[in-house]
Amino acid sequence: MNDNVAVLLTALNLEYDAVRAHLTDVQTHRHEHGTRFEIGTVRGTSCRVVLGLAGIGNQASAVLVERAVAEFTPIAVVFSGVAGALWDTPLGDVVVATRVYGYHGATSEDDGRKARPRAWDLAHGVEQVATHLARSGTWLAGLPGLSGSPSVHFRPIAAGEVVQNSRVSGDAAWIRQHYNDACAVEMEGAGVAQAGHLSSTPVVVVRGLSDRADGTKGTGNDLNWQPVAAANAASFAVRLAAELIVEQEHEMRSSSDKPQPGAVTNIAHGTVGIQAGHVEHSVVVQNAGAETASTDLAAQLAAIRAELTAGHASGALDTDTFQAAQGELDVADEALAAETPARKRKAVVALKKLTGLVAGVTDIAAKVTALLVALNGLS
Repeated sequence: MNDNVAVLLTALNLEYDAVRAHLTDVQTHRHEHGTRFEIGTVRGTSCRVVLGLAGIGNQASAVLVERAVAEFTPIAVVFSGVAGALWDTPLGDVVVATRVYGYHGATSEDDGRKARPRAWDLAHGVEQVATHLARSGTWLAGLPGLSGSPSVHFRPIAAGEVVQNSRVSGDAAWIRQHYNDACAVEMEGAGVAQAGHLSSTPVVVVRGLSDRADGTKGTGNDLNWQPVAAANAASFAVRLAAELIVEQEHEMRSSSDKPQPGAVTNIAHGTVGIQAGHVEHSVVVQNAGAETASTDLAAQLAAIRAELTAGHASGALDTDTFQAAQGELDVADEALAAETPARKRKAVVALKKLTGLVAGVTDIAAKVTALLVALNGLS
């Protein structure tokens, strides 16, 4: 089983059930503040995902994303659900948000309402995986018979605070004027995107089109199209989550196999002797029982922290990067000190983020990479 997990969230029970239908070996996980998540395996894979019900609205979704990230340290958060089509895109099609607009940001002035746009772009790596998945068509195998053969569109999405069901209302005119490239409208994406941004976690919003947001939305149409749209979005979202987990595992293996200048990692489970005239950028873990290994790794983290401070003082790291790197080190430190099954995974994720932050400082990046190798070698 992969150590990495992805989080899948939905707003409605209908959407939740559509995602859950793709999971096996589902177990309940209770958060200390009452939230119930379910952890399961994507059918046909070894990929583990966390499923949660966020509820309706940007605020609710932001809180649940933040809670899920803190609890599970996922490699990504995927939000799956239904949305209204702003143009004539066929109902049942799937939209992957390349950009999420928080379209209600504005000021009210004497000469009218002025837009204050907020937008969050989809991470490049996630978009690459998603577009490859869409081209391959493998996600279609998970569709129920009622879904047909929907297409996947990579377009911006507008996320607001109201149910949009008109093409002549003030909100509809506002979206046409300021967010004319948006393909769909919904009510959770801005909260998801902002929470992901604040937690440095990639997020992606996947929506199935269930209505045209044009005044025709109603109970009858919802009964016909919401199950189809939710099922289509869920099939793509679940398969995307699995692909992102596989991609993360591949990147970790590639990073571990790639030689770093002067980097040496030795992990010994017995008694060994080491003789060297000069060794740089090395991590040596001897007699690697759990307690000894944790102590050695903690010492290496402390050494890296000292080098970060020196790098900041010398100007090699700017203040923002230095502070972000210190934060990831704090996460890794806390994870290694904790006696929980997720300790290794949380530390690995934090160190991978740290590797990206210090990529331009070769000496520090080499030591972080070597430490990752050592950590992955532990049980």
